[in-house]
Amino acid sequence: MSGGSYYVPASSRWPILGSLAIGVLMVGMGLTLVYGNGGFVVLVGAIGVLAVMTLWFGDVINESRRGLYDEQMDRSFRWGMGWFIFSEIMFFAAFFGALFYVRQFAVPWLGGEGAKGVTALLWPDFVAHWPLLNPPDSSISGPEQIFSPWQLPLANTLILVTSSITLTVAHEGLKLRYRNTCRNWLAGTVLLGCIFIFIQGVEYYEAYTHYGITLDAGIFGAIFFILTGFHGIHVIIGTIILAIMLIRIHKKHFESENHFGFEAACWYWHFVDVVWIGLFIFVYVV
Repeated sequence: MSGGSYYVPASSRWPILGSLAIGVLMVGMGLTLVYGNGGFVVLVGAIGVLAVMTLWFGDVINESRRGLYDEQMDRSFRWGMGWFIFSEIMFFAAFFGALFYVRQFAVPWLGGEGAKGVTALLWPDFVAHWPLLNPPDSSISGPEQIFSPWQLPLANTLILVTSSITLTVAHEGLKLRYRNTCRNWLAGTVLLGCIFIFIQGVEYYEAYTHYGITLDAGIFGAIFFILTGFHGIHVIIGTIILAIMLIRIHKKHFESENHFGFEAACWYWHFVDVVWIGLFIFVYVV
């Protein structure tokens, strides 16, 4: 690369195909939530998203390996990843905001408290309490009970916090040219991510079969699955990304001074970890 110029990728079909795949996935999720019959559409959308990610990231990796990127492109990638994580923060902030609004305003109003306590006239026998096991409308059944935060949720919290530590060790190993150290600790991080996903699946099974926590179980069930479900999707994506980084480490793709692909994966994983800590506190504990 000569003074002031930087690599401009050729026109790509991946952005439009990725948008279409995400659109199909969202339509499928909407059909599933509203009508309960969008499973096939969700599957098609998910396969499409994974296919586009694989092929698009493959192009980026090949361009990087060919030495086509310079400092300007590195800054562009960093800004892009930074704004992406910011958008993810706002995404989860919306759901945490919904949880806060329901707990601090909507439920107390229905119980006769606050400036809009007159809404208690709708269900005069309703007693405001969170978690909402007994919704005011008798046609809606709340969960039978809730999880203890000190069992599976605590185990998953310890797993994710530990995974951030192992990933940090792997990153430092790469920067210090200890490639085997990086590979081994990164493999441990991927394993911890898989364990987290497995435990989350066990928790969902328990929720539906023994606790009565479903998407139909009032506002608590809806918020629980929306927050933990979207976070679980992020963990699955993050684990896949880290697994790809592990393959690339094995193929000796990264250098100690030039490894933003690995660094971006670390940013994403640490973000997922922080979100879970917020979930653990505000969904399970408080």
